[in-house]
This record gives sequence, C-alpha cells and structure tokens, in this order.
Amino acid sequence: MVVLVGSSSTGKTRACWEAVQPLSAAGWTLWHPFDPTRAEAALADLERVAPKTVVWLNEAQHYLDADQGVGERVAAAVHTLLTDRARGPLLVLGTLWPQYEYAYTIAPRPGAFDRYSRVRELLAGRLVTVPETFDAAALAEAAALAKAGDRHLADALSRAEDGRLTQDLAGAPELLRRYRNATPGARSLLHAAMDARRLGAGPHLSLVLLTDSAQDYLTDQEFDALTDDWAELALAELAKPVHGDEAPLRRIRHRAGRRPPGKPSPGPLATAGPFYRLADYLEQHGRAERRMLCPPASFWHAVHDHIVLPKDLERLADSARARHRLQWAQHLYQRAADAGRSYALSDLAHMWEDVGDRARATHLAEVAASAGSTYALTWLAEGREEAGDRGEAERLAQLAADAGDAHALGRLAWERRQAGDQAEAARLAELAADAGDDTALTWFEEMEERATARAGSAPPARLAYDSATIPPSFPLHPYERGEECGLQEDYRVAEHLTELEDTGAVADARLLLAIDTRDIRVLNDLARLMQQEGDWAEAERLAHLAVDAGDTLVVTALLKPGSEYGKAARLWPYGLDPDGTPTPPW
Repeated sequence: MVVLVGSSSTGKTRACWEAVQPLSAAGWTLWHPFDPTRAEAALADLERVAPKTVVWLNEAQHYLDADQGVGERVAAAVHTLLTDRARGPLLVLGTLWPQYEYAYTIAPRPGAFDRYSRVRELLAGRLVTVPETFDAAALAEAAALAKAGDRHLADALSRAEDGRLTQDLAGAPELLRRYRNATPGARSLLHAAMDARRLGAGPHLSLVLLTDSAQDYLTDQEFDALTDDWAELALAELAKPVHGDEAPLRRIRHRAGRRPPGKPSPGPLATAGPFYRLADYLEQHGRAERRMLCPPASFWHAVHDHIVLPKDLERLADSARARHRLQWAQHLYQRAADAGRSYALSDLAHMWEDVGDRARATHLAEVAASAGSTYALTWLAEGREEAGDRGEAERLAQLAADAGDAHALGRLAWERRQAGDQAEAARLAELAADAGDDTALTWFEEMEERATARAGSAPPARLAYDSATIPPSFPLHPYERGEECGLQEDYRVAEHLTELEDTGAVADARLLLAIDTRDIRVLNDLARLMQQEGDWAEAERLAHLAVDAGDTLVVTALLKPGSEYGKAARLWPYGLDPDGTPTPPW
C-alpha cells in the first residue's frame, strides 16, 4: 500500500495512474469503489478482492474519514486485506491532501478520544510526500523533454514559477487569475463556496445556498449594481474551463439512482439542486487565504436554511461556535440533532454548561446518551467524577466503553491521577486497556516512570532560554503552513510543553515559542493562561498581538464570566453580528 500526500494539482493522481499502466499487460485488474458511496462500496466488496488487483482509493479521505465510524471499519478491512498472504499479490493506491494526513497521523493527548486509531495504524510507513515543486534535476529532465518536442512541457516551463510545473499543467495559475479578476457577482459566489467548504459543507453545494450566501459578500454599491440575472451571468462566467478542463465552479449532475426493488430512495431535500463544486485548487487556496475570516450574516442564514445533511450541519455548527457565532451554533446543532445526530446534543450540552446552566446541559447529555452518543456518556461520567460520585462515574464510563468508546475509562483514569489517586488511576488504566485503549496504560506507566525519576533528583532549575530547551527544528504550526486547523489543537506543541510542566516556566516557554515561531495559536493560549491567573492587562496585551497577527478566535480569551462583551468587542477585527451584541446566554 502506498498513499501519496500532497497539495492540490501536484500530480498525485497522475503519478499513481502512470505507475499502474504496466500492470495491465500482466493481467492485473483495477478496482475503484465508488457506488453508492465510496466508503460503503469499499466495505461491501473488499472481502471479494482477488489477487493481482489494484485497489484505487483516490482522495482517500472519502474512505478513511467516513461518518459514524465507517472510516475506521474501512481502515480495518484494508489492513485485513493487506495482511492476508493468501490474497496477494495486490496493490492499494491512495492520495491525500496534507491537512488530512496531519489529522489522521497526529497522536491524541493522553486520555483523549482517538478517532483515527485504525487509520493511523494503516497509514504508518505507507505515506509518500509529493513535493510542491520540481527540483533542479526534474526541471532539467523536463527541459530535455520539452526540447525533444513535448509542447505541453515547453509551454508550462515558460510560465511556471518556482518549479510549480504540475500546478501550471493543471491550470492552477489560470484558476487564480480568474478568481482575482472575477466580476463582483462571480467573486461573491466563489467566496461563499470557499467558506462553505472550509467550514464543513459540501463538496456539492446547492445553487440556492450559494446565491443566498453571496449577498453580504458584496458592498452596497456592488449589490445595488446587480442585474436581475446576475446569478446566471456569474455562473456562466465561472463555468468556463481553464487549462486541464477545470472550471472555477462547475455544475454537478447526478445520475438517476439505480437501487434494488424495495429499497427507499432519498427524500426530496437530499436531491434538491442544482449543485456546484468548487475547483480543488481554489478550495485549497481559500482555506489558506480566508482561514482567519468569519463569514458574514447572509452565509449563516443560508447554511441554516439550505444545508440538509446532518453531518454538514454539525460541522458548520462547530465552526460557528469556534467563531463566536453562538446563536447560529445553537440552531445548527439543534437541526443536526433533529436529523438524528446524537453528538450534536452533546455539543449543545457543552454550550449550556459554558453559560452555567448545568441542569439543562445534563438533560441534553442524558438524551444524547440514550440516543447512542458515547461522547455524552463520557461527559456525564466526568461530571459525576467532579461531583464526587465515583461509582456512578465509573458505571457511565464503562457503558461508554461497552458502546465502543475505548477511551472513556482512560479519560476517567486521567481524572483520578490528576486528583492524586494513583492506585485508582492505575486500576482504571488497566480496565481501559482491556477495553481496547492501548494508549491508557502506556501513558500511565510513562508518567509513573517520570515521577520516579524526578523523586530521586534535585528540584528542577528554572527553564533557561537556549537551544537545548527549544529545538531549532520545532515544527511549524499548521497556520504557518497555510493549512486549515479547524478545532484541532497543535498536539506537537502540547507534547513539547508537557516536558516543561514541572519547571515552573510554562508561561515563559509559551511566550518564547510565540516569539520564535510567531505562532498565533500559542499567543492565544498564553492570553488564556494570563486570564486564568487574573492578569487581565497582560491577557489583553497578548490578545492584541494575536489579533494583529490575524487571529479572529482570541476574542474568546477575554470573555470574563459575568462581564460585558465590550472588552472582547474592542479586539474583534471583523465586528460582531449585525443584530448587535447577543443577550446572554446567546
């Protein structure tokens, strides 16, 4: 198995296709599961894969990130296929964008829910990074081919900058030019599509969603100048293909469904259209260019009115909550819950807990738990643990573990360790390991070894700011790499700071990291730390630094419980909702 990891238009799919061509003459078969969905097709037929088969998992996130745990089952099925010697020889080929590779392979914090454990095991040792640019040797080879008569390479070499040859061949520069020179109406549709994709919708976006979202992306003058047929003109402009037959925004046509007799067809809302898809390169460009921008009010109105898939609703609710659009988050979570997403009720419970309504939060969590949310069971267990009801906490965590959340007991073990009850923490870590949480016992043993080593040594000295403390090769934060972080924490930062917890210099270390890497997420974390310590002047200073660097999320660091929203509003670079400051709780 080989999975190529690279940005859009770097040649991943083409490289795979060229690699398998010789296998056809040797009697190999290529299989690309895609119907009715890619993940469902893979699960249904992986066990029937015969020797001398190429399993083609292009854009592997559609298989490995499938909802309701299906992605983990696909990963397990592929792993079983690869380890069954009787079914070889065979080849599994896949492609991934870097942000998906990062999400799948980063290890979770101790005790945290591990959503991609099977996926991470499957991908270990099987990832190959595709470079963004051609190096000198590759450019020389391309130049030789161009001189020998390859007109496409010759044209690309005359235009490509910094060795970005495959992007030129795929039409990326022309896509960017069309985006930057688009008419106001067309540009507003592209911005709406970019924001919808990066915040959780799609990839197929309905026309009514795009046109309703687009209004507030236009200035008053641009909006007044629109003609009655502006949407048709804008869509026609964006449908014209560039090099490689890619269009900035193209119409998606769905074939008529072919289902066995008696199988229900999707409801009318699920097939309402027409639908459009944003070009991959523009989607990735939008994630980088607009990653710090919060969409306008028309966007939230449109997604609330026109998004129907429960999974998309929940992701958009997460995005609204992260951007302090709490009213919209509440309504989107509610719609997702009404559509059967029990985890959305758990998120609603957290929102009510954040504003101090523990009774309402507990009620929602109990409803979510009864609907099958292991996350809600774990949350309830943690609440009972905080209340001192250890027996009920363990019972709920065990229920969550029995229902498939192998990490529920591990998180409870972590709570017991934080409370100083080492014996109970060790017992629960063993139970978690028995339930399938292989990391729980490992991190507990490592921390015990670390504590034993510290007990026999001198008290640690205050951290010195030198190269031995902060490695010069400390990895860039995803924001600095231009990736979309969403709600994920940078666990590599957290892992490094774990070593500094007992030195008494965590705040100084975070500040040094912020200075050395210009990491706005670290500035955000440090502002919150200063808030917790009661140093509001320093918190506001650091928050200003983060805002100046482009962070639109740090505003929440200065929402002091019980205070007005005014202090936070001063730091909010894009303004609050048009209807003014929300009345608590939302």
